[in-house]
Amino acid sequence: MADKARIERRGEGAFVLCGELSFATVPALLREGGNLFDGQTQVTVDLKDVTRSDSAGLALLVEWTRQAREHGATLVLRNITPQMLAIAQVSGLDRILSLNEH
Repeated sequence: MADKARIERRGEGAFVLCGELSFATVPALLREGGNLFDGQTQVTVDLKDVTRSDSAGLALLVEWTRQAREHGATLVLRNITPQMLAIAQVSGLDRILSLNEH
């Protein structure tokens, strides 16, 4: 059974993504994260507590990047997992995601 994924607020425009990002958990995160960008110019999401991810997790980050742009905000991603980074690099998505290694 997959870890329940969740996003936790850590301050104004700062969030931590936790748990397993998979086809089973990402739909709920898409619904839950729908208002992350309201009234923000920059949103930072730290992925340090992501335990595992498949391509659905990367699709979530791409969708959040699109939503941020629609709201006139920037999405900064911190501590992306090596697994997600490898998928992003192979697919060329690393060029559209704002990845911050630290």
